[in-house]
Amino acid sequence: MRNWKLAISSADSAPATSPILLQGTVCDNLEKAASLGYDAIEVHMRETEPIDIDIISEKMKKHNVRIAMVLTGRLNTEAHLSLMDDDENIVRQAIEGLKRYIDIARQLDAGIVIGWAKGTIPPGEKRELYMDRLANHLRTISGYGLKRNVPINLEVINRYETNVFNTALETVGFLQKYSLKNCFVHLDTFHMNIEEKDMYDAIRCCKGRLGYFHVADNDRNFVGHGELNFERIFSTLGEIGYEGYISVECLPIPDGLTAAKNSISQIKRIIGN
Repeated sequence: MRNWKLAISSADSAPATSPILLQGTVCDNLEKAASLGYDAIEVHMRETEPIDIDIISEKMKKHNVRIAMVLTGRLNTEAHLSLMDDDENIVRQAIEGLKRYIDIARQLDAGIVIGWAKGTIPPGEKRELYMDRLANHLRTISGYGLKRNVPINLEVINRYETNVFNTALETVGFLQKYSLKNCFVHLDTFHMNIEEKDMYDAIRCCKGRLGYFHVADNDRNFVGHGELNFERIFSTLGEIGYEGYISVECLPIPDGLTAAKNSISQIKRIIGN
């Protein structure tokens, strides 16, 4: 197996129903992640949240831990902004918000993930119209990120939460159709288990375009709690030459630290680190 870097989900605060394992300041979460054996954290935050880059950089250097990704979901869940909205003002604010996320990620030497912030297609509307709109705005976002060396990762999410990018093949096809550079696919084993006919073929179809990978078991609990074949999942990631982060984003059951410990123990057992 490859020597992948392992990351873990984090936020300043989150409800118990969210797949966030570490809660606290960015610096506190970096220290916790390092103590648990992780190489990095992903940060769920608002783009308006004040952060001290210098202090965070010192903490990363001290504990030899990094920030893998900045997650943008709160732009939608809290600010109710998206890239496909019919209101041009909302779209404009979404683009500006995502640019601010990119500016933060650039300072942290990280990428960003766009999931909920892409928006959804209203019932009964023409899908192609909205996908064209999304592609146009993502071209702006990805170009802004490219100039700042910040990759854009599009999250593949199950149909019960959104109606855009439900499968790996759909997402790869979108990137190819619109020739979007600096945009990559972000897969999550929990969502894949719901949507993909064959999880391993789904991974294979993302060869060369897979930018980020979330792990949780089929019940969204820690790795090893359910029935997913992580040996074969990791083997397939190695098969396509994936070299990005493997990030644990599961429910904090029975609690965040226990889920984090159980997950990393199982992952290291499988990949041999």
